[in-house]
Amino acid sequence: VALKRMLNFNVPPVKNSTGEPVWKILIYDRFGQDIISPLLSVKELRDMGITLHLLLHSDRDAIPDVPAVYFVMPTEENIDRMCQDLRNQLYESYYLNFISAISRSKLEDIANAAIGANAVTQVAKVFDQYLNFITLEDDMFVLCNQNKELVSYRAINRPDITDTEMETIMDTIVDSLFCFFVTLGAIPIIRCSRGTAAEMVAVKLDKKLRENLRDARNSLFTGDTLGAGQFSFQRPLLVLVDRNIDLATPLHHTWTYQALVHDVLDFHLNRVNLEESTGTESSPAGARPKKKNKKSYDLTASDKFWQKHKGSPFPEVAESVQQELESYRAQEDEVKRLKSIMGIEGEDEGAISMLSDNTAKLTSAVSSLPELLEKKRLIDLHTNVATAVLEHIKSRKLDVYFEYEEKIMTKSTLDKSLLDMISDPDAGTPEDKMRLFLIYYISSAQAPSEIDLEQYKKALMDAGCNLAPLSYIKQWKAFTKMASAPTNYGNTTPKPLGLFSRVMNTGSQFVMEGVKNLVLKQQNLPVTRILDNLMEMKSNPETDDYRYFDPKMLRGSDSSVPRNKNPFQEAIVFVVGGGNYIEYQNLIDYIKGKQGKHVLYGCSELFNATQFIKQVGNL
Repeated sequence: VALKRMLNFNVPPVKNSTGEPVWKILIYDRFGQDIISPLLSVKELRDMGITLHLLLHSDRDAIPDVPAVYFVMPTEENIDRMCQDLRNQLYESYYLNFISAISRSKLEDIANAAIGANAVTQVAKVFDQYLNFITLEDDMFVLCNQNKELVSYRAINRPDITDTEMETIMDTIVDSLFCFFVTLGAIPIIRCSRGTAAEMVAVKLDKKLRENLRDARNSLFTGDTLGAGQFSFQRPLLVLVDRNIDLATPLHHTWTYQALVHDVLDFHLNRVNLEESTGTESSPAGARPKKKNKKSYDLTASDKFWQKHKGSPFPEVAESVQQELESYRAQEDEVKRLKSIMGIEGEDEGAISMLSDNTAKLTSAVSSLPELLEKKRLIDLHTNVATAVLEHIKSRKLDVYFEYEEKIMTKSTLDKSLLDMISDPDAGTPEDKMRLFLIYYISSAQAPSEIDLEQYKKALMDAGCNLAPLSYIKQWKAFTKMASAPTNYGNTTPKPLGLFSRVMNTGSQFVMEGVKNLVLKQQNLPVTRILDNLMEMKSNPETDDYRYFDPKMLRGSDSSVPRNKNPFQEAIVFVVGGGNYIEYQNLIDYIKGKQGKHVLYGCSELFNATQFIKQVGNL
């Protein structure tokens, strides 16, 4: 909504105005691009009158009779470039929107340039948009994508980090969270664990919100913006969690569609990139091997199949794609049948009466064509994506890994020794084995003895694993052991439903032989459990000493005693140090069972196990 208002020159778009929109161009930097692209398609931009969208630092031609809307970060180089645009008189008028608040001195630079270029009247508006975060779903956001290594798990947990570096990282995170709440139009009540990076974020965010509320003249939380949100009747709870409370989940193999896509494919800011194999026909000797086609698909809110199934276990997804395909084929056959009937010569009585019947049918069939085509596009998309995922599951035995890890995390009995899993050459890549071992290591109550550890290490080395991540996890475990008891992951394991029966009929596109049909039991992961305690005001040793901040209180009191005892209706969980789709899905499943409650999930960056292992290996 905020973006649409901005693109409409910062006035709310009128619903039913018939006339043409005002044609304009949009100029953004990489940050702006990342914020807009998951939310608005090119078509939607066009409907709002955006004819061209260009990067700020590209060579742009002058278009003197068109207004330009800028959406950029207030960085030195961006400001210089904007001043240059003013001097070169590129556009008719300039609407300058900054993603994050611009400093006084930089504003003065722009003013000076405008005066020098004699363009003061053309700078129509300058706005701080406070949109420095990326929304990926209606209930999920991530801080940034450009320069994300600056706020990564590794950056926060580096052993040699200086205080000033840490301050900078925390300020970056707080700036984005502040933007998030300005956009929400709500002041949260903040809870966080003690002695972690999350606590530093909480302290700074509380201070920043408090200062803004005190500054009555410029407060961002008064007047028309406030109460516009759906959250107006009750303040939301913000739970700040540190990634270090649970390192097993980011390494976990998963079984739901969205999380699997993120784990095994190249899935980034809601777009998945696939390499299409061009078939296996042998090329003549000496010929260059065929280049693989890269295809990218957007998995967005408008994709109904994705919205419905992104949280489903993979076997269900395969089954649903198959059902959609069958219903589509039936509709297509109906259209074909009507076409052939319409070709009848209208001689005999029967055919004529049939014609009038069928004209009505054909009209309805033709009017449903665009819908049919869209359906076909989605079926093809998900057939391709699901097939790509399935290839990984089968070649790496991911179903076996998932089930085995669930057993480890829930302390169930294992049917096969860990050493066997590691040394089985057919199961998984070296990285899969490393993930499995790290989960075992993190979840075990006592760390394995040195002798056992050596044995495991040898097996891992033989399997070609990179042991770099282990040294950090070892230190981490020794440290957290002093701090707290090991995390508990509930105690239910997935029940195999036997192998696929229904999907296995010959018509199916998905050859699922040998893949276990595992069904998920809802069990709360640590992050969800913490939220549950704090949202429902349950007393629990795990969360009882969480600090409590209320930026609206005049004096900041440092306490862990909540003022209000009522359970919250709305909550935002934010993981400092990075999050994943497994946790997101777990929260969504948890809140489904709670009538009328909402949860949003946010994280400083979104990584899959491969990216996470790399960061840990470099620590």
